[in-house]
Amino acid sequence: MKLIPSAALLAAFALTAGLAQADTVLSVLADGNAETVAALDALTKAYTAAHPDITFEIETHPGGADGDNMVKTRLATGEGGDIIQYNSGSLFQALDPVKNLADLSDIQANVIDSFKTVVTASDGTVRGVPFGAAMGGGIYYNKKIYADLGLSVPKTWAEFMANNEKIKAAGKVAVAETFGDTWTSQLFVLADFFNVQAEVPNFAADYTANKAKYASTPAAMRGFEHLEEVFKGGYMNEDFGAAKFDDGVRMVATGEAAHYPMLTFALGNIKQNFPDNVNDVGFFAQPGPDAAKNGLTVWMPAALYVPAASKHVAEAKAFLAYVASVDGCNEMIKANGATGPYLIKDCKLPADVPPSVADMLPYFQNGATAPALEFLSPIKGPALEQITVEVGSGIRPAAEAAGLYDQDVEKQAKQLGLPNW
Repeated sequence: MKLIPSAALLAAFALTAGLAQADTVLSVLADGNAETVAALDALTKAYTAAHPDITFEIETHPGGADGDNMVKTRLATGEGGDIIQYNSGSLFQALDPVKNLADLSDIQANVIDSFKTVVTASDGTVRGVPFGAAMGGGIYYNKKIYADLGLSVPKTWAEFMANNEKIKAAGKVAVAETFGDTWTSQLFVLADFFNVQAEVPNFAADYTANKAKYASTPAAMRGFEHLEEVFKGGYMNEDFGAAKFDDGVRMVATGEAAHYPMLTFALGNIKQNFPDNVNDVGFFAQPGPDAAKNGLTVWMPAALYVPAASKHVAEAKAFLAYVASVDGCNEMIKANGATGPYLIKDCKLPADVPPSVADMLPYFQNGATAPALEFLSPIKGPALEQITVEVGSGIRPAAEAAGLYDQDVEKQAKQLGLPNW
């Protein structure tokens, strides 16, 4: 005899099965910086509290070239998971976004237009949402050391080097460098772009069109020369080759070093790891040759993306829509404080921002900013961080390094299929 289950039993079974199917775990791949982890932790917890059927597994990857390679490999093999946190701009373009990333054009209502341009694929679709604040590239400085030695914030490179000499004469480390994390070695080159553009306004376009080179453009080569000068001056910490990013943050926050060239996202790490020292750290744009043209090189924040191969594209997009909302923005501010302007409409910074943020905002208010080169050109050679380590370690002269980087860029441009290469 065939048993027929009751309608009530069938309904109960269907409800149970539906609950089991509704639980979704979204996997997230992100860098391991303290600020990144804190923001993701806050966002995912808040989202799960409102959507109990969605939970998250967060995996971190190393910084620099190793992390870049991991992200690219995961995407290429269809193992990118459900959400990836990664750079915008030229590094985003290197991910082959039309092929590898889901179209997020329909969740951009709250995103400021200037950010959309740095996550727009070649087919015109927008593939990412902003994660974190816009950043300045420049130099953190220890305010106590400056006060003790009677130093003023430099507006020219010559003034900066004079400060370094006084700091060294006082027996202190003038410039923290952390080549154990190779990506940090690039700052004196990349953060100098405001000064490059002020002197050579068409450099980005000519560079992309293969009409300008670092080695043959004195203003562009100057960043390599600055790195070389700081090494030759003996201004760096003895362990610069082994020290890591977290060491550089510690050194400038606690007064072990007077300066640390870095992106302003590092404030989140200071707040996480050295909260008592937040007010001891200031920030200034990398000085150039002309005090009257001093300004800030700006990096757009990283983005969150959904790999096209994700099995949970709809759920991942819903989470990213939350991240790109005022509520999501406020969660990031609560987690890390205000490290810079956020690119979500109507997301306001608190009035009591730390000194290093207050130092950065006038550049934005006065229009003294320029996007970093990687947001104006799709070309960024993958070997730059190794080349700048060599220059900063006294292994390779600045002029030779600039020429080597031009060769590295050529390979990247050809891979992207750019004209004139």
